[in-house]
Amino acid sequence: MKPPALDRRLSIAPMLGRTDRHCRYFLRLLSRHTLLYTEMVTTGALLHGEHARFLRVDPAEHPLALQLGGSDPQAMAVCAHMGEEAGFDEIDMNLGCPSDRVQSGRFGACLMAEPELAADCILAMKKAVSIPVTVKTRIGIDERDSYQELCTLVDTLAAAGCDALIVHARKAWLHGLSPKENRDIPPLRYEVVRHLKQDFPQLPIAINGGIATLEQARSLLRDLDGVMIGRAAYRNPWILAAADREIFGDPHPISSRCQVLEAYGTYLERELAARVPLNALTRHLFGLFQGQPGARRWRRTIGTHTRRSGYDSQWLLEAAPPDL
Repeated sequence: MKPPALDRRLSIAPMLGRTDRHCRYFLRLLSRHTLLYTEMVTTGALLHGEHARFLRVDPAEHPLALQLGGSDPQAMAVCAHMGEEAGFDEIDMNLGCPSDRVQSGRFGACLMAEPELAADCILAMKKAVSIPVTVKTRIGIDERDSYQELCTLVDTLAAAGCDALIVHARKAWLHGLSPKENRDIPPLRYEVVRHLKQDFPQLPIAINGGIATLEQARSLLRDLDGVMIGRAAYRNPWILAAADREIFGDPHPISSRCQVLEAYGTYLERELAARVPLNALTRHLFGLFQGQPGARRWRRTIGTHTRRSGYDSQWLLEAAPPDL
């Protein structure tokens, strides 16, 4: 039986070094419905590394997607199957990362230049799993940024069975810009993604890039199927607190920051008992009080409190500023 379609009206972008399982657990305390993504995980890491570490999922994290990086169809199929077996709700293929390391592995944004190979990966994964298989891509690379070439890519991916497309509305420069610069310097072109949706009305399309507020998200949802927020949500995660109400129409009461901390404290104590380092659990909390009085003191406390005090999380609540 085909699983129900995921509600992708709002999602949090896969962010290397950020959206690990502890971050995802924390973000889930802020929103019940927002679709979460792992960091990009390469096929090599799953096939030859500590696959259990990358595939560990807490039931509370759902809905949750695994983003894979790779270009070998057989390896992508095996890893997609591993992801489904581990409990992920979606497999996403990275066609947007421009880093030199990723290019040397012949995947990420450089794969936009090889639509047929990308499509072969989609086909192989679709045969291996029953959950959705999606693609996150850019609007172009280097000088290959014509709308016609983008349409050729999307048409090829859709024909291979791609279930949804997430488009970072910037081109990527594979040479001359760092990954960080590629997130900021190429201009945003939301109109390209809107045009793409008009030309591919049957394909669910979400937009990513430069979105910082739920108001922006609601505006973009008038024309598109989903909005993906990245670093803005990591820097100021509290913007997700109203997401269930404003994006998904769920009227359940919004928890206070201190209620979120209390719930996360229970998780923290459990993970500390399993010998997880404290800073791995607290580093995602820096932005919880962003813009509030006492936020600087909160960040300083989180940054300097690196020793265990037994397995007690009470200090988190004691360090929290007044919850305004």
